[in-house]
Amino acid sequence: MKNFKILALALATIVSFSSCSDDDSVAAPVNEEEVLTTITATFTPATGGTPIVLMSRDLDGEGPAAPVVTVSGNFTAGSDYTGAVTFLNETTTPVTNTTLEIQEESLDHQLFFQQSGLGIFAYADRDANDHPIGLSFTYKAAAASARGNLTITLRHLPNKSGANVSAGDITNAGGGTDAEVTFPVVVQ
Repeated sequence: MKNFKILALALATIVSFSSCSDDDSVAAPVNEEEVLTTITATFTPATGGTPIVLMSRDLDGEGPAAPVVTVSGNFTAGSDYTGAVTFLNETTTPVTNTTLEIQEESLDHQLFFQQSGLGIFAYADRDANDHPIGLSFTYKAAAASARGNLTITLRHLPNKSGANVSAGDITNAGGGTDAEVTFPVVVQ
């Protein structure tokens, strides 16, 4: 019986010490993923003229309706364009321009422009560590007529120092995909 009392006392002591903690710290706030309903890529001809606008709107987010993807026109073969990508959250009133948040968190974001034979993309903006962001870019359309898909991907926490990531190769980027949309593109 004496051994039972000692065992019970030892068990109570262990439980009380393990349940007490000097760690009264508050958990760090979680940076929630941005809600992105509308992605717009605007290509402005370097020589002037009407911009070509690629847009994806998905107003129900992860809902059953597919995004509405539009392309306002064809690219001119061999032409140079300056470009910008914007992100909106149209589920809020007023509409939230999430592009500003992505810019503020530029160390944690990078856009990728995946295509084959449609032209050449180059980053025109950099983060504080001199790595590309992709909200601003230049594009030189292919010299000859071409058709294909252009996929624009926004990655969160990519490895911007990975092999060829700074050149726009998504292969070694890692991170998580915040948004991805594919546009049918014509160069003529």
